[in-house]
Amino acid sequence: MAFVERRGELLVGGGFMVVAVALALVGEMSQSFSLPIAALYVLGIAVASQVRFDIGAGFTVPTQAVFVPMLFAVPLSLVPLLVALALALGMAPGILSRKVPVSRILTVPGNCWFAVGPAVVLLDAHDRNPDGRWGILLLALLAQFACDLTANAVRESLLHDITLRELLAEVRQVYALDLALSPLGLAIAFATSPVQSQWSVLLIAPLFGVLRLFSRERRARLEQLVELNDAYQGTALLLGDVVEADDSYTGEHCKSVVRLALEVSRELGLDVDQRRNVEFAALLHDVGKIAVPKEIINKPSKLDDREWAIIKTHTLEGQKMLERVGGFMRDVGEIVRSSHERWDGGGYPDGLCGDEIPLEARIVSCCDAFNAMTTTRSYRTAMPVSAALTELIDNAGTQFDRLVVDALVRVVGQSVGVSASPAVEVTPEKGA
Repeated sequence: MAFVERRGELLVGGGFMVVAVALALVGEMSQSFSLPIAALYVLGIAVASQVRFDIGAGFTVPTQAVFVPMLFAVPLSLVPLLVALALALGMAPGILSRKVPVSRILTVPGNCWFAVGPAVVLLDAHDRNPDGRWGILLLALLAQFACDLTANAVRESLLHDITLRELLAEVRQVYALDLALSPLGLAIAFATSPVQSQWSVLLIAPLFGVLRLFSRERRARLEQLVELNDAYQGTALLLGDVVEADDSYTGEHCKSVVRLALEVSRELGLDVDQRRNVEFAALLHDVGKIAVPKEIINKPSKLDDREWAIIKTHTLEGQKMLERVGGFMRDVGEIVRSSHERWDGGGYPDGLCGDEIPLEARIVSCCDAFNAMTTTRSYRTAMPVSAALTELIDNAGTQFDRLVVDALVRVVGQSVGVSASPAVEVTPEKGA
């Protein structure tokens, strides 16, 4: 574990331990403590933590089915510490088998903040009945999500450059699973509410066996998808190398467009899949020029009508190549096809206008134009960056999407003192 990650985990986890120990010391111990029952629930959460479902860049576990009845079975003031003990116990097999580094144990306290919220809410409400006030139960669930989200936000702010919106996108499926399992956990709490019936919680053990089987099958399928995705990306990078080998300027131009397009995509708040599509569309937006004769590509003088008609086919040729690759490259092909459309409908090959043009294509088009203006070609010298930005601003609402131009100016313009300025809004008309 890197130093920065270790420091973040110690800060978040240390905060949890302070709160959990304080709660255990000053919390109301209104319920008798049964060591066997507490051990049962600790073991149950440890077992549930072994059932992992991969979600996005992380995973989630179905511990909610055991955590909810635990809130009504053991003293609330001890719940956070017992949850931490359970998750540490669940990590022990991986550490002992050397599949998990010992340092990962530092992540356990920080992952237990979810247990604090419900314990505090139920303690404050003096409500220990699973069939008690529904408003209190709902508040306890919301407190669970709020504590967990806050802890994750603090951790991510210390470790990574991630926005709250991106974090919510990552954890929403985790909370969806917890929300789905909460009624099951509450039903178990109803069934185990008499003290003598607490051992009936063991009846849900087969459920975790089934879920573990499903999680393994899901992981195997995801691994296959990752391998296939890697193959698509490898093919795309290979095509990029082919473009560069065929025409060094076009290859270097495409790589420069990639860098700028990704920055603009982040500025506009595109999600992970959209940014991926922008990246590969920017890299391959000129891949169809492989099919265009070199004497046309490198002609130093103005192209005649026949030559210009041939040049215009390169977006269609690019789409055909990427459709043959398949997978998400089909979506990239659609973007490549539309990368020379204009906001006012005067582009090619389909004469799309306005929002009919995919946002990713609008980004590639704007970044492509900026890079083309600021690099030297055989038929003209490069423009100054400030002049190129002014040109984009002047053509916002006609050739380019104004929102994309504004984002590009924010990304590039700060270094040259150029800012987006209002221009006359042009309503795009189909076929203009």
